[in-house]
Amino acid sequence: MQPMTAKELEYIVDSMSNEDLLMKQCAAVVSVSTHPAIRNCCSSMINMHQQHYDSMMHALTHHQGIAPTGPQ
Repeated sequence: MQPMTAKELEYIVDSMSNEDLLMKQCAAVVSVSTHPAIRNCCSSMINMHQQHYDSMMHALTHHQGIAPTGPQ
């Protein structure tokens, strides 16, 4: 397995931030919506974005052991 490049790491971190923002936005809709279908849909989307976030976190931790310790 090859170490991730700095650009790849930046992309993953940015994507994780986006997933976190999407989870927060969906949670905000769930907290104010009175329509059950909207609440259910947004709750499902929270779970989906959490899975995406967890997958990226796993990729980061899995590659941590082979990450370079200095500039390449």
